[in-house]
Amino acid sequence: MDFRWDLIIRSMPVLLEGAWVTVKLTTIAVTIGLVIGTFVGMARTSKNKIVYGIASVYVDFIRGTPLLVQIFLVYMGLPQLLGFPIPVWIAAITSLGVNSGAYVAEIVRAGIQSIDRGQVEAARSLGMTHRQTMRYIILPQAFKRIIPPLGNEFIAMLKDSSLVAVISLEELMRKGQIIQTRTFRPFEIYLAVAVLYLIMTLTISRLVAFAERRLKTE
Repeated sequence: MDFRWDLIIRSMPVLLEGAWVTVKLTTIAVTIGLVIGTFVGMARTSKNKIVYGIASVYVDFIRGTPLLVQIFLVYMGLPQLLGFPIPVWIAAITSLGVNSGAYVAEIVRAGIQSIDRGQVEAARSLGMTHRQTMRYIILPQAFKRIIPPLGNEFIAMLKDSSLVAVISLEELMRKGQIIQTRTFRPFEIYLAVAVLYLIMTLTISRLVAFAERRLKTE
């Protein structure tokens, strides 16, 4: 069997375009997930049973169901309830962002609980409210500690974003599928797709490691 290097070279501009869409999609989704996860993570440490219960139901549901099902729920299920279609890009960002939020919530919760309780008591003795304690004392320290797992979440979401190909969003995986159906050369095309994913994940891993080293020296 001959290996078509020329096909990979000709397909690379289209695949790189898809890779850029993947990076944008992942970045937006993880940013949304970080916002959701921060509040839900704090709620998971709350002594209020209602707040804790709502946060726990959200985390358990999202972590306990496949991302693919969540994508279909948002893209196909919500329009049935809302009465109008949801654009592919919005559906992809929403499903990935909500999914990421549940995992980030557990990361944030673990980061908050890793901070010595003595610091909380010291802040309270100085007259700081719970909100001030979280904002100025707990969260800044917690976020330094959760940089590595957040990096891992970004990498996991980058790879999981390939699932939005099922709703025809033309990110890297979908671009590969389109090229493969035209050329009937799956090995070369999907190998190129895999290499591009590998390059992106390794780059993110190096950036996370660099950020972790910088934070340790501060």
